[in-house]
Order: sequence, then structure tokens, then C-alpha cells
Amino acid sequence: MAGLVLYCRSGFENDVANEVQDKASLLNVYGYVEAKSNSGFVLFHCYQQEHAELLSKKLDFRRLIFARQHFACQQVIESMDITDRISPLIEATADFPLCGELRVEYADTTDGRELSKFCRKISVPLRQALRKKNKLTNKDNPKKPVLHVFFTRNDKAYIGYSFTHNNSPLPLGIMRLKFPFDAPSRSTLKLDEAFQTFIPKDEHGTRLQGGLQAVDLGACPGGWTYQLVKRGMFVQAVDNGAMDEGLMETGQVTYCPEDGFKFQPKKKNIYWLVCDMIEQPQRVAKLMATWVAEQSCKEAMFNLKLPMKRRYESVQGALDIIEEVMKSANVGGYQMQTKHLYHNREEVTVHLRLLNG
Repeated sequence: MAGLVLYCRSGFENDVANEVQDKASLLNVYGYVEAKSNSGFVLFHCYQQEHAELLSKKLDFRRLIFARQHFACQQVIESMDITDRISPLIEATADFPLCGELRVEYADTTDGRELSKFCRKISVPLRQALRKKNKLTNKDNPKKPVLHVFFTRNDKAYIGYSFTHNNSPLPLGIMRLKFPFDAPSRSTLKLDEAFQTFIPKDEHGTRLQGGLQAVDLGACPGGWTYQLVKRGMFVQAVDNGAMDEGLMETGQVTYCPEDGFKFQPKKKNIYWLVCDMIEQPQRVAKLMATWVAEQSCKEAMFNLKLPMKRRYESVQGALDIIEEVMKSANVGGYQMQTKHLYHNREEVTVHLRLLNG
């Protein structure tokens, strides 16, 4: 086969399938999708061999919502002799470019994770064999493509490569974070991952610096407020529920028992607006866009809760609303990023940033 392998959360295969079909057609690349429910990955088969690499280069990974990783798959190897898996894998790389890193991976599912120990074990001899065949640099080289071997069984693997300018640098495309012992809820990991995903590390010192003013709509019990407070910000926490006592004792939180859709900030120099309210995605999208368009904040980070079906279409509808609001307000420049993060469930995270004004 020649096509694209895309990793995702189990249960979101159809959403990845719809998205890759949509985005590939915009690049005039055509094929068909193979998506098995709860498999944790999707295959996009290209009708033309050379389009697999083209997609891996041109299909902007940062703009894909539901995919955690993608790579150009050149071959699938089945029924490998379990006494010698290395030889067929090496043979499959005959026409590959010189790669700078090897990743032997598996799907993030119950069945897939059972292969994790095997994948770690085979990585060492496979890496050595690839270097002997001059298919892998002696030391990891981030300027070269990444060679992927994706096992779905211990005798079946998809093999191909991705490009470092257009892939996830994370193993399996997953950011694993440790839950802070003093955080009031596990939802805190959602905002932590979002900040690390959407904000370049070298800009954390300015865009996530202490002293900034923030608003958290639907704050209780304070999982997202915790991330803002931990970074030294001052937060207006908006919710009718009770806030975590530890957060209130910091002196950095002002509690506002109000409706998030009607709230007007008491301070006007708001930099961050964050929101994890359980509401219709279209309604949240319009509210967040209005805040940014009216320059009531500089940046917004928020979740859109999704229906069980047609999730990709639901996200697109909400993003269209944001673009309509920004256009109507004649906003000169803004940045919007959307991703189904590892710590998300039936939701995606959107980052909206005002670039001027």
C-alpha cells in the first residue's frame, strides 16, 4: 500500500477519516479510507503511489484536529516469521530516504498497549540493523525524516516515514502529564496540555507570565484556575458552584458567582480567557469569539463539547461561527488552533489569539 497512517483516540476513527478525506481533497489527493472502530488508527490509501509522501509533507499536521500523528506508509508487512522480523522490515526500507530517528509504535488501545513491551524489545536490534544498512543515522538527527514502524500485531506492521517539520515530536503523539497532587480536579491537565501544545515554549515567559489578568468561565471547582494561579496570574473565577478552598487562599482568585454567558469582567486588562463549560459548542464558540473580537481579552483557550456522532462536522460548524464573528467585527489579524488533545474526551480544545489591536 501507499498512503497515510494516522493515530487517534480509540472511538474517533470516523472523525479522522472524514477529516483526512476533506483535507486531502483540498490538495487534489484522492483515495479511500480504511477505518476500523476502536482501533486507534486510520489508513488513507492513495490512488497514486507518490501522493503518500506528498500528503506527509503538505497535509499540515498542526491543522489536523483529530489526528495525534501521521506518517507516509509505503508498505504493510504481514505474517512475519516471529523468529526473524528484522529482515522483512529492513527489506521494506530499500527505497526509503536516510532517516534520523526510529520510532517503533503501537495503537493507544488495550490490544495495542499489549504490544508495548515487544516494541521496546525489537527497537534496539532493528535500530542497529538499520544503521548497518545506512538507512538510519548513527545518532538521532532531527533534520532527517523519522522512520516509523507501527505494529498492530506481533507479526504485522505498517512501515513508512514522516518529516520533522510536519509531525508530532511525541511518542505515539501523546503528551503524558503528571496530575498535580494539590489540583482540585483532573480537568487541570486539559489546560496544561493546551498551553504546552499551542504556546511555543520560548514564548511562555511572556504569554504565560506571572501578573497577567485572567478570567475562567465555568471555573468550579478550579481545575483550570489552578493552572493560571500556578503560573502567577490573577483570576476572576466565574461560576455558581463552590471553588476549591486552597485556590481561594492564594489571594490570586476573585470569586464571581455569576452566569458565564452574562459575566462582565470587573477589570478590563484581561489577557487570558479560559472556559470549560458544558454547553452547546456553537454557543461557546460565539461567546469566546465575541470576547476576542471586542478585545475584552488577548487570548482565549476553551473546550467545545461534542455530540456522539458527526463530531468533525460539529467542530467545523463551531469554527465557522468564530470566523463569522471575527469577520463581522473586522478583526485585522487573529490565530486559531484546534486539537483533540490526549487529555480531552468528547471535546476539542480551541486556542484563539488576537494578533493586533
